[in-house]
Amino acid sequence: MKKALFPFLLFAAAVWTAGLIWFASLVNRAPQDVSTRTEALIVLTGGTERVATAVDLLKQNKAERLLISGVNRKVDWVLLAQTIDGLPDELSDNIVLGHVACNTRQNALESKDWMDRNRFKTMRLVTASYHMPRSLSEFKNVMPDVKIIPYPVFPQTVKHREWWKWPGTFVLITSEYMKFLIVGIKHMFPFIHDSFDAEKVCGQ
Repeated sequence: MKKALFPFLLFAAAVWTAGLIWFASLVNRAPQDVSTRTEALIVLTGGTERVATAVDLLKQNKAERLLISGVNRKVDWVLLAQTIDGLPDELSDNIVLGHVACNTRQNALESKDWMDRNRFKTMRLVTASYHMPRSLSEFKNVMPDVKIIPYPVFPQTVKHREWWKWPGTFVLITSEYMKFLIVGIKHMFPFIHDSFDAEKVCGQ
């Protein structure tokens, strides 16, 4: 029995490792479409670079409005605006704070509600590069008819080059890869109970 099981485990490990290498290369890709203008910009909180990047895109007129999804309930616009450099007063009316979401799935649902209310059909999604594959999977699952353009942000604390040599980055990439796989399984089998979640606590 053990002899019969070993080749299968070896094959499974090889497939898992190949998938991890593919995933690591995927999250290392720069934005592929930087010119298309969309109706909406949506940024998922979890790092200062994300919000700053999304606001810069709004300044560049890459979208009509910006939703910042997953903002802490204790943070209001006045407090958040203090962290944004050079924001013209006329653009502040085009920025909306979402206080409902506390994980990636809820980010997608919160964003869908906002998109539906505004009748938007195109959006650019801004989040950390390592978080983008799972975010895209969740967003496409709840908004299959919406055109979603990914715009990954590359935090300086994440070592994308030779990521396997950096313990912190290795753990982060591996963890996100596993979460990505779990989300994919849940989308393939929607009857799986919601308690089987890639995220047990608020945060990305």
